[in-house]
Amino acid sequence: MAKSPLVPIAIVDDHILVRKGLVELINGIGGYLVVLEASNGLELVRALEKGPDVQLALVDLNMPVMNGFETLAWMKQHAPSIRPLALTFEGSEEAVVKAVRNGARGFLLKDIEPEVLRFALDRVMEAGYYHTDLVHNSLVNNMDQQTSHERAKAEILAQLSPRELEFLRMLCDPDEHTYEEIGAAMNVHRRTIDGYRETLFRKLGVKSKTGAVVYAVRWGLLS
Repeated sequence: MAKSPLVPIAIVDDHILVRKGLVELINGIGGYLVVLEASNGLELVRALEKGPDVQLALVDLNMPVMNGFETLAWMKQHAPSIRPLALTFEGSEEAVVKAVRNGARGFLLKDIEPEVLRFALDRVMEAGYYHTDLVHNSLVNNMDQQTSHERAKAEILAQLSPRELEFLRMLCDPDEHTYEEIGAAMNVHRRTIDGYRETLFRKLGVKSKTGAVVYAVRWGLLS
C-alpha cells in the first residue's frame, strides 16, 4: 500500500535555534515535512510567491519586519488554503484574541511537549482548528473579539466629540500649531479653543499639550 503524502509545512520564526529545532522535530514525527523556512512574514510572502505547496504554517507572533499578527492577516486574505498555528512564548488573552481574529487556527506556546505539537498538527488537518482551554477561555471572555486595549480605546473615543477629536489631531500635527493657529484652522474663537483644551485634558486625564500628545500616541487615538 502506498504511503500517504507528507503534509507540507512552513515554519516562520526569527530565532534560528527555535526554527531549526522545530524543523528537526516535525520532520521526525512522521506525516509532516517542513518545506519552507522564513525568519519573518515578509520572507514567507516572498517564498510563497515562488510556489511551494504549503498546507500548514507555524507562525511566531513576535518577529521583526512583518510580525506574526500581520503574517496571519496576510495569509487569511491571500493564502486562505494554508492553515496557520500561532506560536509564541506569551499566552496572554490579548495575544490569543488578536491571533485568532487574524486567522490563526490554533495557539501554541513554545514550551509544549512534542506529543502536544503532533496532536495540534493532526487536529488542525482533521478538524480545521486546534482550540485549547486557553483559546476557549480567551474567546469566551472577549466575545466581541476585541483586545482589552482596543476596547479601552473605543471607550476613550466614545467620550470625545468630533470637534474635540479634530482639536486633538491638530495638537498632534508635526507642524506644532499654536492655539491661535488651531482656532483659525477650525474657524472658531480662541475662547472656544480654550474650552476644547480644558474639556479634552479633563477627559484624557492630562495637564499639558505634551501629555495629550503622548496619550494619543499611546492609545492610537488618531490611527
